[in-house]
Amino acid sequence: MIEEQVILVDTNDQKVGLMGKMEAHEKALLHRAFSVFVQNDKGEIMLQQRAADKYHSPLLWANTCCSHQRDGETNLEAGKRRLQEEMGFVTELKEAFSFIYKAPFDNGLTEHELDHVLLGHYNGEPYINKEEVESYKWMTPEAIKADIAAKPEIYTAWFKIIFEKFYEFIK
Repeated sequence: MIEEQVILVDTNDQKVGLMGKMEAHEKALLHRAFSVFVQNDKGEIMLQQRAADKYHSPLLWANTCCSHQRDGETNLEAGKRRLQEEMGFVTELKEAFSFIYKAPFDNGLTEHELDHVLLGHYNGEPYINKEEVESYKWMTPEAIKADIAAKPEIYTAWFKIIFEKFYEFIK
């Protein structure tokens, strides 16, 4: 199996190359990524708990789904693809904002991403891919913010950054 490639970018999101996902994370190189937030009619956000065998942040809670764009794929195409692969449904998405973050992990890998945040709407239940997702739940933005304050260790680094810096966009 060929290793998935990530798109290396500069701080203006201009492509500067491609690299294997693991090598990019070992070298902490800036690369393009996306985070999808899906809300329902009640204003709740669908969270996912990452699968136990993920290479970083296993069993931590995060937004509905996230991953890396493939070469030649738009942010929206990538978000819809990964939403289907991880959560078993597709919905229309819109781009909200992007930001750069860097988060080192205990296993020697570092996420250094230019993360595009995508928003969608869905009222059904997901059909989670157990290789990617351990569980899911719906929570209001206010409840998430309070839970992050009380138990920050159960959430991924990027999810906490998004909620801290961009809460007004999400709620």
